[in-house]
Amino acid sequence: MNDTALVLPLDADAEIAAVGGKGASLARLARAGLPVPPGFHVTTRAYRAFVSAGLDQEIAAALRETDEDGAAAAIAEGFARRDLPSDTAEAVLAAYTALGGGVVAVRSSATTEDLPDLSFAGQHDTFLGVTGADALLAAVKRCWASLWTARAIGYRSRNGIAPEDVALAVVVQRLVPADAAGVLFTANPLTGARGESVINAAWGLGEAVVGGEVTPDTYVLAHGSRTEKRREVSDKAVMTVRTPEGTATEATPERLRRAPVLDQARAAELAGLGERIHDLYSGPMDVEWTLSGDEFAIVQARPITNLSDEDTAEVWNDSLAGDYLWTCANLGEAIPSVMTPATWSVARALAMPAVGGHPVSGNIGGRFYLNLSVSFGVANALGLGGFARRQGEQLLGRIPDSVAVPPLPMSRPALLRSAVSLAGLALRQTVTYRRRLPALLAETPGRCQELRERIGAAESPEALAALWRSDVADLLRVTCRILESGARQGGPERVRAALVKAAGEADATTLMTGLHEESGAALESLGPVIGLARLRRGEIDRDAYARAWGHRCADEFELSVPRPGEDPAWLDRQPHAPGPDPEDLLRKQAAVRAEAWRRLRQAHPRAARRLRRRVDRAAVAARRRELARSEMVRTFWVLRAFAVRAGELTGHGADVFFLDVDEIVAVLDGDTAPLAAVPARRAAYRRYSALPAYPTLIRGRFDPETWAANPDRRTDLYDETGAHKPLESDSADSADITGSPGAAGVVEGAARVVSTAAEGAALLPGEILVTAVTNIGWTPLFPRAAAVVTDIGAPLSHAAIVARELGIPAVVGCGDATTRLATGDRVRVDGTLGRVTLLDSAQE
Repeated sequence: MNDTALVLPLDADAEIAAVGGKGASLARLARAGLPVPPGFHVTTRAYRAFVSAGLDQEIAAALRETDEDGAAAAIAEGFARRDLPSDTAEAVLAAYTALGGGVVAVRSSATTEDLPDLSFAGQHDTFLGVTGADALLAAVKRCWASLWTARAIGYRSRNGIAPEDVALAVVVQRLVPADAAGVLFTANPLTGARGESVINAAWGLGEAVVGGEVTPDTYVLAHGSRTEKRREVSDKAVMTVRTPEGTATEATPERLRRAPVLDQARAAELAGLGERIHDLYSGPMDVEWTLSGDEFAIVQARPITNLSDEDTAEVWNDSLAGDYLWTCANLGEAIPSVMTPATWSVARALAMPAVGGHPVSGNIGGRFYLNLSVSFGVANALGLGGFARRQGEQLLGRIPDSVAVPPLPMSRPALLRSAVSLAGLALRQTVTYRRRLPALLAETPGRCQELRERIGAAESPEALAALWRSDVADLLRVTCRILESGARQGGPERVRAALVKAAGEADATTLMTGLHEESGAALESLGPVIGLARLRRGEIDRDAYARAWGHRCADEFELSVPRPGEDPAWLDRQPHAPGPDPEDLLRKQAAVRAEAWRRLRQAHPRAARRLRRRVDRAAVAARRRELARSEMVRTFWVLRAFAVRAGELTGHGADVFFLDVDEIVAVLDGDTAPLAAVPARRAAYRRYSALPAYPTLIRGRFDPETWAANPDRRTDLYDETGAHKPLESDSADSADITGSPGAAGVVEGAARVVSTAAEGAALLPGEILVTAVTNIGWTPLFPRAAAVVTDIGAPLSHAAIVARELGIPAVVGCGDATTRLATGDRVRVDGTLGRVTLLDSAQE
């Protein structure tokens, strides 16, 4: 190989020092005869020639004199104001002409990436759909500049890679007009099984899969025989497509959304290519592929790092502890995904104590569940069984009559003693909540902002550990506990029952709205959507939005998830499709509510005055509950900042999220023993995260993987005893899906079935939003929806509260609406009766 070459053919016998990790891998694949799109390398010599004219000194100075963000900004400006040397530009354009010109992909290839023991995946930039000489030269320069983003600088620093040891090559390849694309793993990355290949596949270019914007199909095949062991065909709501400007994310055509990307023959063919690559590298590989017509192409291959053995993953499954009835309703709304160990440790710190050794809450496959056997057993012992069931229906949804709540294996005296002790604790927490909550609500925003700044300024592990002991631990174990107590105070079920008796079901639902008023009495669940509307009208700026709602997002209790306030581009990614202004909807609902009060006053003048006072008190309590929850989320942002900074100062990065909070402090104190558990916990997290969300109700011992492998699994209920009867909505002859009345009203329209808030960007004004569960991260979608239907939920769940305030009919807690309905189905939603009727199927 010519060490002085600025450009090399793609299949050159090139080393990483010249063409980077990605380039060397592609060259190796091409020489082995694998289907790699043709192209060429722009070598690291070209990069070094570019920076040697003074830019290298600017880079060194920026790294010395400022933090990662400041250095990245200064270096980016230095790259932007320089042109490529003439000899480099001429060599690149000559190779581009020899390639035939046209549309190409321009990919970064650093000398430190795609190594067997270190992966820089996603750290550097790739540009697809680049056309023409000027665009190509600009893309090459932008790839070089991506070597010096704040993220890349920090990653190298944490892994002990000196700035002078890095350089970046660029791979230019003809862009395959992909019909489909995805990722192939030649060992199962979730279980560590070396005898399996796992394929993720979606329509369009591969960006949507790699970037996590779409839930891809998953195919698991056995090595050698290439027989299909399992497949999960998902609803692929969006796809990446080529545009004249490059690429864009668009809604997937309806005929393709739920269609499998690969048939068995193509999946086996792709697995065969994977086995060739596995053998070429003598180890498990992560392979990016595309499919154009009938032809596969391999666009990248790297070793799989941190692959755990199948038997080393931890088991997270509290359902194995006994015969209990568990529910994730309302909890699944707050924490919709698999929890990292750090998050679960915080949840445990806030949980009520066990009753006679029986847990009040639990972790089933990484997801948060409440033990109804304990809560109902305690309520029965105190003579409050009926009240507990009524309250439970409002908060957690209906329990089918056919599902028994297993009693606790405790004598009545023992259960009564435990119940009295637990009730005493709850009473003390309530008294503390009422006494201290107003002050905490006022002081928490400022205190949290100050603590995040102090955490960011901590310069050593010792300083951060001291800050934990002096301030952050108190925030978790005192402030957060009080806020959590406030967030779970009782709901307005009694006043609502009185309203139903006086005014009827529909008017009672209307009269219970008005939690968010123009007078300034704010309902926190509506804050983000109203804030976004005001931001777009220019009434507030981006900083004001971030201060008020930058802590709220779809997975706001998960410590490993960045908050909108950390991501300046978050606001730009929010839905901008036309739809009603949320404040217009609130005003319209206010008029409907005023008319309902007029009818009640006319029919029952004395009762109306009494009920109005009760409703006003209930509204104040509801707003305070939501504010307590919002401020509790704000404290979780502090805990996240603490974990992130601990990872930075100790050099262990995201590994800290696989430790509990006490273990993080121990690592800060210099004890590395807790880190030995990280691989097994990562393996468990990957294994459980690959599975669909578990049933809302679980009776007895539950194995998430066995359940997920069953093609006839139910998403609403799992009963180990098999004693339950089918729910009414299970009848194949019934066109109706039943749930809890969430918000009154009847509407007909086309269904839009989505899995994530990001997929909800495809929701069109006037469509009916159908999903498993919503939370505050979904709120910006509500004004566009004609109605809302959820699998999980109850009358006091997020979807029901927000839909009522906006005057949007809703049916919640349906159990299986997302599996029985498809996008494009025409349905009638009756939010008063809690019924969804399929009028016309899009599949016929």
